[in-house]
Amino acid sequence: MEYRAAELVRAAEALYLDGAAYEGSGEPMRHLDVAGGLLTYYVVPRLALVVICQVTPPVA
Repeated sequence: MEYRAAELVRAAEALYLDGAAYEGSGEPMRHLDVAGGLLTYYVVPRLALVVICQVTPPVA
C-alpha cells in the first residue's frame, strides 16, 4: 500500500511540475486496485497534495 501511495505522489509531481501555478479544478476522485484492496484518492495540485481518502480491504 505504501509503495502505491509513493507512486501516486511521484506521478503527481511529474504531471504538475508547478502545482502552485495550476489554475484548473484538479482531478476527480479516482480508484486504484492494489493487492491489499481498493485505494480511493484525489490530487490537489495547487496545494501539492495527494489525498488518500479510503483503503478498502479485498472481499474474502
